[in-house]
Amino acid sequence: MNAPVRIEAGDLALLWQLAARAREAENEQTLGFTIVNETLSLVPYRQAAWWRAPSHAPGAVAAVSGLPQSDPGAPYVQWLGEMFRALVKPASRDGQGDGSADGAQAEGAPAPQGQDAAAAASGDAAGQSPAPSKRPYAFTSAHLPDGVAADWSAWWPMHALWVPLVDRSGRPFGGVVFARDNAWTHTDEVMLAELALVWAHALAAFAPRATLAARAKLLLRPGKVRRRALAGLALLCVVPVPLTVLAPAEVTARDAFVVRAPLDGVIERLYTQPNQRVTPGTPLFALDSTTLASRYAVANKNFDTAQEEYRQTAQLAVTDDKDRLDMVMRRGKLDESQVELDYTARELARVQVTAARAGVAVFADPNDWNGKAVSVGEKVMLLADPANVELTVSLPVADDVDVKPGAALTLYPKSSPLTAYDARIDTVAYRAEPTPDGVLAYRVKATFTGSGARPVLGVMGTARIHGRWVPLAYYLLRRPLTTARQWLGW
Repeated sequence: MNAPVRIEAGDLALLWQLAARAREAENEQTLGFTIVNETLSLVPYRQAAWWRAPSHAPGAVAAVSGLPQSDPGAPYVQWLGEMFRALVKPASRDGQGDGSADGAQAEGAPAPQGQDAAAAASGDAAGQSPAPSKRPYAFTSAHLPDGVAADWSAWWPMHALWVPLVDRSGRPFGGVVFARDNAWTHTDEVMLAELALVWAHALAAFAPRATLAARAKLLLRPGKVRRRALAGLALLCVVPVPLTVLAPAEVTARDAFVVRAPLDGVIERLYTQPNQRVTPGTPLFALDSTTLASRYAVANKNFDTAQEEYRQTAQLAVTDDKDRLDMVMRRGKLDESQVELDYTARELARVQVTAARAGVAVFADPNDWNGKAVSVGEKVMLLADPANVELTVSLPVADDVDVKPGAALTLYPKSSPLTAYDARIDTVAYRAEPTPDGVLAYRVKATFTGSGARPVLGVMGTARIHGRWVPLAYYLLRRPLTTARQWLGW
């Protein structure tokens, strides 16, 4: 365990000021200038460079001390890029494996090699691994390839210090290299390590948000995390869920009495209003009686004429045998006119239609029927019992989930979004028919269950039909698979 590091009060004040400057940076460029230039007030050095290491592209030299902006074409900047790539390349190879941040060095951390690297980093014996990638450590030209190390003396002093920038989640933001003539002390490393945490936190605020694909790729990296994620996903796919479907529904009357037109004619007047309660014998509507009244008057006149002719013939038949035969013919004509008169009277009495039982008159608008010609047997309205209702659901063919009688469903009325009614399916039509909206659907009838209040007749809403239990993967992929089969024909 390392001994506590003593830091002077003045250095602590400078450390706090540099941290504040990093937090106040308006953008990444301002932060980079602060890192490579203003850190000189805390730790002496001759050269400093910040290397940005985004995950989607090769690293680049983002800031160099003493320059307001780095020029990628400058020889010095090009040499820095080669040096950073040489430092990071071994770490990139070491970082492959289980993908954890606690394994070998992560991307963006140089890996010095040999005895000098181990001694400069942590004082370990030769051949051992260098210090952890999250901690600063010193290195020299001996840790670089010959092609890069040959130009070290032309650009840099002898001793360099690598300060990795890694946030708390392990995401690398590259690193900062400081170079000077004197060797780096443990105190310098501790103060710069503290500043590196502040810089990484500030860079994380400027970094673009990871996309869903990037997060998924990070989650599925080789290792225990990926195995656990795949196992959890596989387990989630087989979790049983109820297969449900939504369909429009309406509360309709059960065993409603159909009021039909008793004969051909024109509706003259409706005596009731929609949803009006009626009792047996209450007038509902009347047909135009002009034609029937004329026919009744003619039939009545014919009956009177036939009756008078029969009376006269009967008187003459008392004295003349020839008139007796004529009396029989007159009697038949009288009976015929009597039948016609009775039939016309009955038809005239049926012009006014009354309620056969108590209930609520169910129809749309009286203006739709006034003056309308109707045929015998044509439905005009319904007489429904408000307490005896059922649920009618129009199940689209595309949403059919093999609904069977006895399945449960729930009605969510549009007029009362906080109320729900449970029901049980009684019948399912075997044949789909077009709805008024032009959708091909099966007609489903259901009875409300429970002892609570029933919805009002005519209420419309959405019914959730509860089907069988299926795996979650089937629930999510049922519609896409159906569409794919229709397009591909398999």
